[in-house]
Amino acid sequence: MFKRKTRSLFLGKTVYPPKRKLALSENALLRYFTFSSLYTAQGIPEGLTYFAIPAWLAMNGKSPAEIGSFVAAIGIPWSFKILVAPIMDRYTYLPMGRKRPWVIIGQLGLIITLLCTSLINNPLDNLPYLIVAGFFISFFGAFQDVAVDGMAIDILPIEEQARANGLMWGSKTIGISLSLLVSTWVINHYGLPYATALLAFSILIILLVPVFILENLGEKLTPWTKGQASLKTKKAQVRNLKQIFFNLKKVFFLPSSLILGAAVFIMSIGYGLMEALLPVFTIQEIGWTNARFSEVTAMANIVAGILGMFVAGALVDYFGKIKMLNLFLWLSITLILLLILGKQFWKSSYFVPAFILGYYILYTFQLIAIFSIAMELCWKRISATQFTLYMAISNLGRATGAGFLGEIKHFFTTWEFVISVYALAAVIMLFFISKVNTKTHLLSVGILEKQHQPLNN
Repeated sequence: MFKRKTRSLFLGKTVYPPKRKLALSENALLRYFTFSSLYTAQGIPEGLTYFAIPAWLAMNGKSPAEIGSFVAAIGIPWSFKILVAPIMDRYTYLPMGRKRPWVIIGQLGLIITLLCTSLINNPLDNLPYLIVAGFFISFFGAFQDVAVDGMAIDILPIEEQARANGLMWGSKTIGISLSLLVSTWVINHYGLPYATALLAFSILIILLVPVFILENLGEKLTPWTKGQASLKTKKAQVRNLKQIFFNLKKVFFLPSSLILGAAVFIMSIGYGLMEALLPVFTIQEIGWTNARFSEVTAMANIVAGILGMFVAGALVDYFGKIKMLNLFLWLSITLILLLILGKQFWKSSYFVPAFILGYYILYTFQLIAIFSIAMELCWKRISATQFTLYMAISNLGRATGAGFLGEIKHFFTTWEFVISVYALAAVIMLFFISKVNTKTHLLSVGILEKQHQPLNN
């Protein structure tokens, strides 16, 4: 192969055109592939911590309070994201992109913590150590999530956000499902250490994506290769933490932003409760094994993920984010009522699996709509921090719901009333989300951008 060469008219020298590296800013398909891959990596540890381990604990006779404590502990770091996001918005190595260096660090942290978890001796008899390990796995999962979401908001055009969210959340649910199936099988046959080591290796493979793909043309792949920061990232970069919090205060206290935050918190209490409830309910009430729970949940997540990738994003994009979120919430309420009224069918072969399938499809569709709304409300100048604040509120709600499982079950005693808490959360969110006006909010953000004045350090 001969290199194409050009000749300078003025200098009379032969000039070889620069190689075009893979850059997210230049290619929509590359953006979809990259963010889907990174969300798959995010789903891998969640399949282990949110599903496989709680089901394994339930199978080995741990109480709802103990399992709820584990799920709550792994949910807490996701609430701390708001402390990490401003640092990412303020400090980065711009020649490698605004968020790509942080994505790489987050994935490396996940790999290391998963390998450290494999060193726990007799985790069933050392639940506090397992809880601590789960906390740190979630911390680096949340760390990576902040960086990926910030990069997505920076890079994705508004017209691609709904479809991208569909692909991202679909990929995440597929990652959760595959992780759940594989880790459950490995735990049952070889033990937890082998499962965590295997998942660490799978994340190592996905790490190659952010290592070899740039945010913008002309940037560095690594600190020791050629390249420089793009003008776009230099312009968007906030220069001090005070500026970030000052801007966040102005944009978050706009009416639609506050309302969305309240709605997300309430709904996430329901999500967290269901995450802690389902393995206990199916294994200790209905009599499933953890393998049965894993198979049903994994298949439900795979179907939900595929539909999320190819259906939910398109629906949200075509009919509108808020309109479709309302529909998904009403369908979820109906589904919960059917489960409660059909108690006599709980031990049948198909009734509860059908419910779990419907629940995860609607759950995935809701998240795609919610996060698309949240992305649209973000001020790009502080994208990672603002979006992370919504997610931190969401994860605080999740941890709250999971942590209260034992108390709620003790207070209500019957599963029907415990499950109905989810429907109540959905009803409250319907009320709040009806008050969100994205058009008015974006006009206000545009005014804030025009009025923006950098603060002195």
